[in-house]
Amino acid sequence: MANNNTILGAAKTAKKDEFYTQLTDIEKEVRHYKKHFKDKIVLCNCDDPFESNFFKYFVLNFNKLGLRKLIATCYSTSPIRGKQFDYTVDVDGQMSFFIENVQLSSLLVGKPTDSSKKPYKAVVTTVYDKTGDGGISMHDIAKLFESGENTLEELSGDGDFRSEECINILREADIVVTNPPFSLFRDYINTLVKYGKKFLVIGNQNAIKYSDIFPLFMENKIWLGYGFQGNVGFFESPYEDTAVSSQHKEGLIRVSGVMWFTNMDIKKRHEELILTATYSEGKYIKFDNYDAINIDKVIEIPCDYEGIMGVPITFMDKFNPEQFELYGRTGNIEWAESNECDFFTPPSVEQQIIYKKQNKTWRVQNGYYVEDGVAITVYDRLFIRNKRPEKPLEVNI
Repeated sequence: MANNNTILGAAKTAKKDEFYTQLTDIEKEVRHYKKHFKDKIVLCNCDDPFESNFFKYFVLNFNKLGLRKLIATCYSTSPIRGKQFDYTVDVDGQMSFFIENVQLSSLLVGKPTDSSKKPYKAVVTTVYDKTGDGGISMHDIAKLFESGENTLEELSGDGDFRSEECINILREADIVVTNPPFSLFRDYINTLVKYGKKFLVIGNQNAIKYSDIFPLFMENKIWLGYGFQGNVGFFESPYEDTAVSSQHKEGLIRVSGVMWFTNMDIKKRHEELILTATYSEGKYIKFDNYDAINIDKVIEIPCDYEGIMGVPITFMDKFNPEQFELYGRTGNIEWAESNECDFFTPPSVEQQIIYKKQNKTWRVQNGYYVEDGVAITVYDRLFIRNKRPEKPLEVNI
């Protein structure tokens, strides 16, 4: 059986989901969560401490955020070298690190015997102007490693976030912030939830629909952060064939549908969605296999409708649990069966919708309506209800 690291490396290579986040995007998102970080231990467990902008952001803002400790770990197959740090290994196996021409010698516990990529752990507990030049930079961080005030250690295992060694590191952390491989997003989030960790991580919009992720939204265990502008991010990638030249921007890879996922409370989560549309039977089509109206755009959600509405998954970016109730989504049969819920099976299993009500889950798969005798199936829908609908306007004739 392949070990976790083999699977992780294969997934990254096959899926081309090894994307390195820009420092500016990290800064734009994390500024909304500053109150959560004071006196906390932050873990970046998918981040080579010598390459990651997550590590760079948190180490340079260590004092501003009031962190107690910063830990960064990487897996052994990370394909980029020398973004923040570089290293060499001499014939005796002696490892030396460099950052902007500052050499870090003999810092690791354990000495590698070859020049292949090794998994490491960086532990930071103090950050100050070590060089005395009046500011804090990566030069200071290098010197603090060199002096032993902060430590670098070679991991004994492969660095996979699911390994026992890395799980023990995870147990120590309060908050996890990183960009995990998209192909392992399910495993990653479920691991964080299992160990009760606060987190802020990047994922693909489609993860909202995953059978083991969507229930977390319904149970208020996960929600969306502030996000990338237009849900489009630009990342550094080690793969030359990831995208055609038209998808690049200043040497970066354009990735659509990327979002921040979190379980830390933020102001956005309590902002009320302003609804301007009003309901009329002629304007909104009802599903023929479920008592709900179909809505194609979030802007079309009526302010005065009391019943259940099927909305696009992009609605989750606006979801306020104080304003709306989340009933379920289309097609999630796997979740219902795995949770041994009660079922209502419609005449055709191919035409089903799942929704949740009164602590029971019924499966009905795709929402459809009949138009001119033809059954028209809509795209994926989330089912919601407005908790505080406005009263319909009375029309005097």
